[in-house]
Amino acid sequence: MDDMETPVAEQVETQPVQESEVAAEKPAKKPNGFLRAVGFDAIKKKTTIKTEIIAGIVTFLAMAYILTVNPNQILFAGVRTVVDGEVTGTFVPTDNVLWPSIFIATAFGAVIGTLLMAFLARMPLAQASGMGLNSMLGGVIGGGAGLISYTYNFTIGQAFMMVLISGIIFLLLSVIKIKGKTFRELVFDGMPVAVRSAISVGIGLFIAFIGFQNAHIIVGNQYTLVDLVAFSKYDVNVNSAVVCLSGLFLIAIFDKLNVKGSVIFGILGAAIVGIPLGVTKWWIAAGNEPGISWKFWENFGNFFAVGETSVFGSFTSVFTEGFPAGSLFTIIMLIITMCMIDMFDTMGTIVGCCSNNSVLSDETGKPHRYGQIMMSDAIATCTGAMLGTSTVTTFVESGAGVSAGGRTGLTAFTTACLFFLSMFALPLFAAIPSAAAASALIYVGVLMMKGNVKNIDLSNAINATAAFLTISVMVLAYSITKGIGVGMISWTLMSIVSYLIELIKYAITKKEKPVWNVSIVSIVVSLLFCLFFFVPTTL
Repeated sequence: MDDMETPVAEQVETQPVQESEVAAEKPAKKPNGFLRAVGFDAIKKKTTIKTEIIAGIVTFLAMAYILTVNPNQILFAGVRTVVDGEVTGTFVPTDNVLWPSIFIATAFGAVIGTLLMAFLARMPLAQASGMGLNSMLGGVIGGGAGLISYTYNFTIGQAFMMVLISGIIFLLLSVIKIKGKTFRELVFDGMPVAVRSAISVGIGLFIAFIGFQNAHIIVGNQYTLVDLVAFSKYDVNVNSAVVCLSGLFLIAIFDKLNVKGSVIFGILGAAIVGIPLGVTKWWIAAGNEPGISWKFWENFGNFFAVGETSVFGSFTSVFTEGFPAGSLFTIIMLIITMCMIDMFDTMGTIVGCCSNNSVLSDETGKPHRYGQIMMSDAIATCTGAMLGTSTVTTFVESGAGVSAGGRTGLTAFTTACLFFLSMFALPLFAAIPSAAAASALIYVGVLMMKGNVKNIDLSNAINATAAFLTISVMVLAYSITKGIGVGMISWTLMSIVSYLIELIKYAITKKEKPVWNVSIVSIVVSLLFCLFFFVPTTL
């Protein structure tokens, strides 16, 4: 899950390692070169090698679902199953020739991003393709909604080029400083809190809505646009819905019982339920399907073979194909949206995971090696785009590893190793049906709603209205970009008009001078969104 789920992480209770345990494994001499490279120090960090490794395993189990969910999200339109010449509407993303390559790109992105956290940041944080941003990317490349949501049907190479550009901008924002603060921090601080908090909730509902659609719990209706699946029909759509709901209930139960890795266990449970219902194609695990094999050398060979069956290096197609004519403003706003989401994501997640732990943060709650964490995130985004996956960002599930005692980069290194090994088990992950993976999407929505909605200031009418528009438009317009745009414009416009009215009132009564609370960042971003919405262009 992405990172915008900060408050979820804040709820994680970090349990310090018992001093007796540290003493039992206290090294007689200084750590070797490798342990120093990942920041391991048993005394200073109050941890042990055993604790760090266990924490790394816990983190992997908590976020391993992304290996299956991310390819499904990017290719969420999938290939519809045809039975007796009729389209059933069942999503089968693994039938897409790009699925195996996006799976490997997702794993590679997680490995590289998490290794950066291990050796550059030296923190127990893990990275992978962020939820929300992968849904957005799925819409950008078409996927049934892209052409409707963004007017232009971008190719997957064009989409990854936008991710790469956003990563480069992100990297620059993490380096450039103004008055001691990075530009990235200034932008973050300049965004209205109401919209910032609403983005997390909106993305959570957006992700959940996609999960409901992929599992066919929510289906189309010619009169009301959407409807609940007719459970009384007992058809393939109902079977898919039952599988998804089974997984969702299992995840919630496991989470309630504090089972580590509840999401991946819930998905596996749903996949098992799907076998007798004909939803789970268990034979795919044998590795006999096109592009899905236990012969890992073939999988890697297909991945690195640049072409129509792989996403590796697909961003380079822009140099020969360019972008769709007239799409300049759309591209600019998509890139700005990617930057903003990743920015709020990472900053919120790392503070949430580290702020309640004196070993990982200072007395103000700011994580140690903050600059290196930001740099690791930005580099990982650029690398992920070149590999062929959506924006790589710090995962809120890192909090699971921190709660298990993770304190150093050794935790992240352990997680990275497990992501690397997962690439050799591609058929197992490919056998998990999208209906089972959809249960994780819905639960992500639950967590993002639960953790972030309380941060919205509903006592202020302007904040409440802007937040509501951000959330509702994001879901109903099926576009994260448009949701943020409407929220920003509405908040800025209402705040300026309200200030002017209060200023006139002050000039008359001389009571309580109004305070100007609209930052230059809010004004600039709102103006850009106005251009995006209202100015017809063929640039």
